[in-house]
Amino acid sequence: MKEKVIKELKSWGVILIIFGGLYITGLHTEVFGFLQRILVSTGIVNADTEVEHLGYTDYKWQVAEFKSGEKINFDEFKGKTVFLNIWASWCPPCIAEMPSIEGLYQKLKDKDDVVFVILNVDEDKSKAEKFLKRKDFSFPVYSRNAPTPPIFQSRSIPTTFVINKEGEIIFKHTGLANYDTDDFVKMLSSN
Repeated sequence: MKEKVIKELKSWGVILIIFGGLYITGLHTEVFGFLQRILVSTGIVNADTEVEHLGYTDYKWQVAEFKSGEKINFDEFKGKTVFLNIWASWCPPCIAEMPSIEGLYQKLKDKDDVVFVILNVDEDKSKAEKFLKRKDFSFPVYSRNAPTPPIFQSRSIPTTFVINKEGEIIFKHTGLANYDTDDFVKMLSSN
């Protein structure tokens, strides 16, 4: 009995050391993101494409282009379909869904009437810069220049919205999702 308890304690000790090491080194975000990316690749978490009517967007706010800091008035996106994803570099589900957002962006980047606003909400911009430098995403990344309007606020991230050309919010998803699907491409292309 005593040997069994000692063996069990050793097993838990090894697990705690592994998780502690991941946390101390900061690799836990990448590892958990990788594991969740495997989940995304299965198709289990594909984004729903059912159009909802969630209200109208508030165009009276600004974002800043992430690298240059150039201020962009959100009303510049009026008349276009907007894919708005709110994320942070410390968020494993955010990291896990980034490749699917990149795939979606690659399919739609040449459409003038579809805009991607990948909005980073990291408190420490340098962490997001390091993350983006390690990855090779080509979608446009923005940072908050002012408080996010209440209609786009969420208690958790990632949160994704789709705004149609008339300014109506037709999609909201909180949590991990795969957006790189034919159905989601059709939804963005037709709204």
